[in-house]
Amino acid sequence: MATTGKIGVTTENIFPVIKKFLYSDHEIFLRELVANAVDATQKMKALAASGDFSDELGELAVRVELDEAAKTLKIVDNGIGMTAEEVDRYINQIAFSSAGEFLEKYKDQLNSIIGHFGLGFYSAFMVADKVTIETLSWKEGAKAVKWSCDGSPEYDMEECEKQDRGTVITLYISDDEKEFAEKGRISGLLNKYCKFMPVPVFFGEEQINKVEPLWTRMPSDLKEEDYKEFYRALYPMADEPLFHIHLNVDYPFNLTGILYFPKIKNNVEISRNKIQLYCNQMFVTDSVENIVPEFLTLLHGVIDSPDIPLNVSRSYLQSDSNVKKISTYITKKVADRLDEIFRNERQQLEEKWDNLKLFIEFGMLSDEKFCDRAMKFALLKNTDGKYFSIEDYKKAIEGEQTDKDNKVVFLYTTDVDSQYSFIEAAKNKGYDVLLMDCHLDSHFVQLLENKVENARFARVDSDSIGNLIPKEDKAKPELSEAEQDDLSAMFKAVLPKENQYYVEAENLGAAAAPILITQSEFMRRYREMSAMGGGMNFYGEMPAMYNIIVNMENPLVGKILAAKAAEVVSGDEHNSSLEAFASGNEILKQITDLALLANGMLKGKELSDFIARSAKVVEEAYL
Repeated sequence: MATTGKIGVTTENIFPVIKKFLYSDHEIFLRELVANAVDATQKMKALAASGDFSDELGELAVRVELDEAAKTLKIVDNGIGMTAEEVDRYINQIAFSSAGEFLEKYKDQLNSIIGHFGLGFYSAFMVADKVTIETLSWKEGAKAVKWSCDGSPEYDMEECEKQDRGTVITLYISDDEKEFAEKGRISGLLNKYCKFMPVPVFFGEEQINKVEPLWTRMPSDLKEEDYKEFYRALYPMADEPLFHIHLNVDYPFNLTGILYFPKIKNNVEISRNKIQLYCNQMFVTDSVENIVPEFLTLLHGVIDSPDIPLNVSRSYLQSDSNVKKISTYITKKVADRLDEIFRNERQQLEEKWDNLKLFIEFGMLSDEKFCDRAMKFALLKNTDGKYFSIEDYKKAIEGEQTDKDNKVVFLYTTDVDSQYSFIEAAKNKGYDVLLMDCHLDSHFVQLLENKVENARFARVDSDSIGNLIPKEDKAKPELSEAEQDDLSAMFKAVLPKENQYYVEAENLGAAAAPILITQSEFMRRYREMSAMGGGMNFYGEMPAMYNIIVNMENPLVGKILAAKAAEVVSGDEHNSSLEAFASGNEILKQITDLALLANGMLKGKELSDFIARSAKVVEEAYL
């Protein structure tokens, strides 16, 4: 008997709410409807497995049919179907779900229920002016039912001629959503959301999914090439991954998946959002920040769990204790895998370290528990290309690189080419130099100083080599206050004006360079951390500060000071006379420019003048 009624909702305006606010993306409707069809099919399997249904199952599949001309989209299944009473209960009473009670009854036969009748079904009205349901229940004696609704709270329901078990949902696509009546659009959505559904899904004649994706299989049944092939299917344009982890746990939560360590470039942001979250093989999202710690979002791969709570759109995660447990578990598994590689495949870890380093450092900086584990397997690389664990490296250098305060000094460079002369000076003293050229290293160095006992880090160009690892207290040149002021004014007169300088006198030996330009380890490191968003922005706003170390034992410096004593007058004219002397002394200008050049700070006109002056010196020497 045909009936007409009102859908049981609490507001007459439910459909505008559904259309505008229920889902963030209208495209989600197809995922929800296919998920419901898959649920109905899975339930049919459970009924057969339990013995409640003994007739022929037929081919259990879901079919999506599109008529572009008529602008209709059908989702067809041969699952359990519905009786008129069930349609009234599950469709007419919005948000009532049958999944819970069905799971309870058939929990031994059914591993998963993906979707829910109710609001998931009503997502169809985001894209359709009219929706019909034709359904025939599996129950003996059931009569086929047709339900239709035009997007108002009124519906019509009557018996129909449907002969085969299951459900056909037909969407009459609205004019303003006509993109969903295009074959390419529907094909793309099915590939995005349904390519790993556990029941065959057909679009036209083509099956679009694999019902047993790799993460659902046992690791013992898989080979390394299987994992690589799956990665290529997920990320066709990506480089080959470094390592993988197969996740498989069923207590105290359910979680399966495969995570890959990709070759991470120098940009953290570009590498994010590559983990795909599935709920019982149905794609949910690739934004997993609330499921895994931030650093693990750099990994690629798949996580599948029915225990991660989602809101009605399945796109935004809610706070839940299971999520925290899953996050902790994944972090532990990643650390376990890296530790295993460190212990059993050390050479492989070293070969891939340069592509893995950014991930490890990010993890250590952002997750305390992971950091504690990683202190054992994180590697340090020196300028000779050799790799060490942190503990082994400290033992290797402590004999030569322990300072007078009993601190082991880790020397490092961020750029071998631009800091070459400083590296060579360190090596000539028998010291080793680490290569720290990752853009997180300013933060990482700070972390290691807090973690490694009795150690400090110094960039190789942050001071003279004797001051980097002082072995004893060293006597400084004795200068009066006036002499120190003159020395400072003289060099500042020929240095670029955009920076700030601190000029100090040192005894570095007659063979050492006349002047060195260095940056304070503290100031430079904190400026770099500020630039990276380290929460110390006031350092980033300060002008660059350089130390000008004048080697008082160098003969050229002695010659300049002798000329200054002869040419610079005292009294009221002293300052102007000193500035004129500095500006006109070519030796002073030349040694300063050489130091600037060694630090990559000589540019533009000053560089051109230096080249011309150098050519003149060479000409005078040889002609």
